[in-house]
Amino acid sequence: MTDLSYTSPRSGSRTANILLRWALYIMLGLFALFYLMPLFVMVITSFKSLDEIRTGDLISLPREVTFDAWRTAWSGACTGIQCEGVRPFFWNSVLIAIPAVLISTLIGALNGYVVAQWRFKGANLFFALMLFGCFIPFQVVLLPMARMLGLMGMAGTIPGLIFVHVIYGLGFTTLFFRNYYVSIPSELTKAAKVDGAGFFRIFWSIFLPLSLPIIVVTVIWQFTQIWNDFLFGVSFSQAGTQPVTVALNNIVNSTTGVKAYNVDMAAAIIAALPTLFVYVVAGKYFVRGLTAGSVKG
Repeated sequence: MTDLSYTSPRSGSRTANILLRWALYIMLGLFALFYLMPLFVMVITSFKSLDEIRTGDLISLPREVTFDAWRTAWSGACTGIQCEGVRPFFWNSVLIAIPAVLISTLIGALNGYVVAQWRFKGANLFFALMLFGCFIPFQVVLLPMARMLGLMGMAGTIPGLIFVHVIYGLGFTTLFFRNYYVSIPSELTKAAKVDGAGFFRIFWSIFLPLSLPIIVVTVIWQFTQIWNDFLFGVSFSQAGTQPVTVALNNIVNSTTGVKAYNVDMAAAIIAALPTLFVYVVAGKYFVRGLTAGSVKG
């Protein structure tokens, strides 16, 4: 007599894998929901009026969508509330981040190219010292950097902040490019030397065109670090040169009278939009670029 209830081991294993996969998806979905809940609260609060915030639920959708808080956060045109908009500070951050990212990326590419392909006496020591700079805490360099900026006449200026971020970021950019260029066969450099190509010709014609993945990684890393920086911004800037992170702190802590939570949330979202945009546009290339130089050959 045939047993119709028999289930093959392969079928049972497939069912278990499906259940395990769905359990994993549900767990990851719950983690994502928990992680994104503060962002959801920020967004809906920024579209509410103060009266609705005081009388409504924290996670309820706005009964009437208003952009007043966004206009106030951007321009600082407050009514009955003492506050300052983030617009001038936002553009200060743009003026700081873009040059600092470009300069530190270019110098890091040259450093990585030299250390990886042009071996010289003390190259390992040079790279070790550059790598050591990645692990120096921000607080350690505050006083020496402030003294140096004062001697250079760059204290409290946007060029001074650019200089600070370039210097502090060189350790990371050199590390990224060195690890990537090590994976490029040295025979390319040797063949180019035989053909008469010099140092910069090899770099511009061979290595730089191959560097798009690691350039994306470096730009995302540096832009995120510089844009989100608060300690250097508050330590080495003055009125008129402060970045957006310092302005955001001032808005949250300087409001008098009725606390404008909607303005605070809108200002925080405005400050976070550039880094969010960078990750949305180029985020898929980030992990790809990090692993591009992991295998030599």
